[in-house]
Amino acid sequence: MSVLDDESSDVGLTGQSKLESFLFSCELSSKVPFYTFQGDEEEDLEHFLELRTVCLGEGAKEESNVVEVTAMNHQGKTISVPVANLHIKCLPMVSLGEFELKAPVTIRLRTGTGPVIVSGLHLIASQVEDSDLSEDDDDEEDEEEEEEMPAIKPAKKKQRQ
Repeated sequence: MSVLDDESSDVGLTGQSKLESFLFSCELSSKVPFYTFQGDEEEDLEHFLELRTVCLGEGAKEESNVVEVTAMNHQGKTISVPVANLHIKCLPMVSLGEFELKAPVTIRLRTGTGPVIVSGLHLIASQVEDSDLSEDDDDEEDEEEEEEMPAIKPAKKKQRQ
């Protein structure tokens, strides 16, 4: 899935940016209690993790499983926040909506043995060159012209005889 954004204030880039999204998933357990999401170090790309759901996997025990996320806050300091407290009997899954974090992000199974599956989207924002945009705009304009319907003409009144 690929989307062009006219405004890039959400991703912190100047000008126009291209936003690509890819599926993301990781499984946490007592054997693998954390996962660190990091983007590529290319300077013109920004990586984001949009968390959507956290759920217990098959074979989860009857215990609390607390999932914690560690990322940077607005001041550039690392902060850890619990995002889900799952239990097989009362809350096996949590929907986080569109919980977006800039890389690097660490997801940790703070308590419990899991398995816990965390899923969402890996978003990559990149600068779009003007030549790329003009080609895309031309294609969109051509499609719009093809889709336009002919103008509707008003009906003629019949004269009474």
